[in-house]
Amino acid sequence: MEPQSNGGVGHSTIHESAHKHVRGAAEYVDDLPLLPGTLFVATGQSTKPHARIVALDLTAVKNAPGVVDVIVQADIPGKVDVAPVYSGDPLLAGELVEFIGQPIFAVAATSFEAAQRAVLLARIDYDELPAQLTVEDSLAAHSFVLPEHQLLLGDPDTSISTAPHQLSSEIYVRGQEHFYLEGQISEARLTEDGGIHVVSSSQHPTELQKLVAEVLAIPFHLVVAEVRRMGGGFGGKESQAAPLACIAALFAQRTRRPVRYRMPRRDDMVQTGKRHDFLNRWRVGFDDEGKLLGVDMLLAGKCGFSADLSEGIVDRAMFHADNAYFLNNARILGVRCKTHTVSNTAFRGFGGPKGMMAIETIVEDIARYLGKDPLDIRKANLYQPGADETPYGQKIEQHVLPALIERLEQSSNYRARRAAITAFNKTHRTLKKGLALTPVKFGISFTAKHLNQAGALLQIYTDGSLLINHGGTEMGQGLYTKIQQIVASAFGVSVQRVMVSSTRTDKVPNTSPTAASSGTDLNGMAAKDACDKIKADLIAFAVEHFKLDAAQISFVQDQVVLGEQAMSFAEFIKLAYLNRVALSATGHYRTPKIYYDRAKAKGQPFLYFSNGAAVAEVTLDCLTGEYKVEQIDVLHDVGKSLNPAIDIGQIEGGFIQGMGWLTTEELLWDQQGRLISNSPANYKIPTAFDVPEKFTVELFDEPNLENTIHLSKAVGEPPLMLAICVWSALRDACSSTTDYQFSPRLDTPATPERIYWALQECAEFIERKAKSEVKANGNT
Repeated sequence: MEPQSNGGVGHSTIHESAHKHVRGAAEYVDDLPLLPGTLFVATGQSTKPHARIVALDLTAVKNAPGVVDVIVQADIPGKVDVAPVYSGDPLLAGELVEFIGQPIFAVAATSFEAAQRAVLLARIDYDELPAQLTVEDSLAAHSFVLPEHQLLLGDPDTSISTAPHQLSSEIYVRGQEHFYLEGQISEARLTEDGGIHVVSSSQHPTELQKLVAEVLAIPFHLVVAEVRRMGGGFGGKESQAAPLACIAALFAQRTRRPVRYRMPRRDDMVQTGKRHDFLNRWRVGFDDEGKLLGVDMLLAGKCGFSADLSEGIVDRAMFHADNAYFLNNARILGVRCKTHTVSNTAFRGFGGPKGMMAIETIVEDIARYLGKDPLDIRKANLYQPGADETPYGQKIEQHVLPALIERLEQSSNYRARRAAITAFNKTHRTLKKGLALTPVKFGISFTAKHLNQAGALLQIYTDGSLLINHGGTEMGQGLYTKIQQIVASAFGVSVQRVMVSSTRTDKVPNTSPTAASSGTDLNGMAAKDACDKIKADLIAFAVEHFKLDAAQISFVQDQVVLGEQAMSFAEFIKLAYLNRVALSATGHYRTPKIYYDRAKAKGQPFLYFSNGAAVAEVTLDCLTGEYKVEQIDVLHDVGKSLNPAIDIGQIEGGFIQGMGWLTTEELLWDQQGRLISNSPANYKIPTAFDVPEKFTVELFDEPNLENTIHLSKAVGEPPLMLAICVWSALRDACSSTTDYQFSPRLDTPATPERIYWALQECAEFIERKAKSEVKANGNT
């Protein structure tokens, strides 16, 4: 049991920057005072999706007012490729361009406006090449950025062919724009020893350090990457922030002046990757009760022109194509489609949401085919003891969902509401209501094993204040607050004594990105390890100095209890210093147990699973396809919560972002490969008006079985997928027009237009059925 601490672990401690956010005092990169002589960057972009550059005339660009320097690929002194994993992402295009918006050259000017005007003066001639713009194009051409990968459990072909019932279909699930409030930005300045200090809005400072060093052809130790906070990231600043840092650093090295590169919103939306589109095709065999007997799936991700992080993203889609259900016999094939569009990248949930949409579509289609409530089909197929092996060979050891779903079903009055909604739909022709309860089981760990590690540096000063530095980055999710609480609890002091400093590569090296919901799991354990080392030395000192047993020493409420006496924490620390006790330590943590044999497609890629379920109720207008989300009820599993208020906030925010992905946020390209949804005017994220008036979130308080930080569970990504219940409720409302006998295809996002088309499909089903009945009666 940890020492008592004011505001420590388990308390709803306020976000460490909350007051700064409200006052406008929280500093983001573009808030930093401009250094004398600062230059500003813009890039010249391709206007063709796939072409060779045959002529590039930058004379007018170089002579434009305010322009100080212009660079092309040939001006890069070191590595040209800034890909995060596999090659294929040139910092600036050379002879070949592979998407509209790809940077070809960059300009540094004395003002942001001057740089923006100058890039428009370039003259570029192209030799156009054939372009693949869609997943279907890629599949037809067998064109992929990486080899396919397959998971196999049992004998799906035989199981499907011999099953009492079979179904097959597909769903197209569009991607999502990150739409962080703070756009991509980096600032770079030269240091006195010829190095570079980069301040960036990035989820991955170590990758920035590495790539900047490689682009400039200098050692890693000459580059310091620093991140204090981001105005949102959602995965969009994991790999996509690096090119800005590299270009800013290159100009800083060339001009010996500070450089700031801030992307305008439109450039950001055009030039940076998004959540992948997925085409999911499947066939399934099942019995009379709706029990899954065999599943065969194709998950085809739209990767863009390069691999970026697509290997792990499609892998995670495959790992989560079972969601909460035992598939019995399964084949899950993942393909990574090459298209001449911007390379898609990490997004909250990675590929998990796309895989889950496949199985949730299957479950609903089975329910309508058998004339059952989809919830009953979901419950019948949940993982449980004896039916607990995933398609990748990992056993489910903590069966949370059966009890969690049962509790939510009762607390949300699901059955009574289902009966009331069915009655409502029978008596209302224009308005229809829908209801759905959907689960989430989400694996926690990076799928790349080496990323599952973290470091921390803890320093205690002689006034009793503590400074902790770790490898995680703060993007509003409350990571710094939770680390602050973990350190405070370790020493039984108030959180006000603990300061978390900016993430810097010269304090903690070789950090992993803050992603995969692992920020607190990894960095919290590393911070605790550093605390434990100092605390062990302090206790050893106290044992010797005060002639006590270790059991007589405790840290409670800003005091150190030493047998029958006590002294303030600050006094004790000063005494320890005077006796030459080390008051700084590094901590390290690596996730145990995890492994994955890619050749065998078997292993334990996740340490544990976070779980949850949500109920959505919607009302739609059958004449227009417009709808309203009336009520949401969420019950979510976060283990032993480190900070209930922050966890509930993450669940609420993740849910609404997921609802946007599935209902309003529509990525669109024209037939030439140009992004249409390139501004807030034509890309609709949810607003306050989209949040349902009735929105209840409760935490399912069950400790993690794994030895995570204070037995907590990750909360960053899993809540996004709870929003699948909204899509399911909309489909339920559409199905009610057929007396729940038919599930229309409902690709996402389920905009009013798509809802209208789904209703038309339902009407066609009714018409076909009526004709069939007339024909049957006539034959009789």
